[in-house]
Amino acid sequence: MSNKTDRQKAFKRGVWAERIAALYLMAKGYRIVARREQTPVGEIDLIARRGKTLAFIEVKARSTRTEAAHALGVNQRHRIERAAVAWSAHRPWTAAMTLRFDVVWMGRGKLPQHIPNAWHLEL
Repeated sequence: MSNKTDRQKAFKRGVWAERIAALYLMAKGYRIVARREQTPVGEIDLIARRGKTLAFIEVKARSTRTEAAHALGVNQRHRIERAAVAWSAHRPWTAAMTLRFDVVWMGRGKLPQHIPNAWHLEL
């Protein structure tokens, strides 16, 4: 199997996981504000709002939840933080919101696991 084929499969799996995560979060009362949001410093998988809370959400899908949990490293968290700051800077309404970083873990054959406030802004 070629690297291109592997990347295509990984991309499709990621898009599918983000759709499932978005549906799961909507069922929990969140409103999805943006999906696959591109900023000059990186991508944010999902941005969701519930009340006065705005969550920047990273979705990780792996064979097991444990593998998914280990897939989010410090460098990736910092990239997501920078992307969230860049995204918020162009949206003044976010100043009145509580911002946080969440993760949705996806394991094969398992329901999604939402981890609110998975880490704090370290920039």
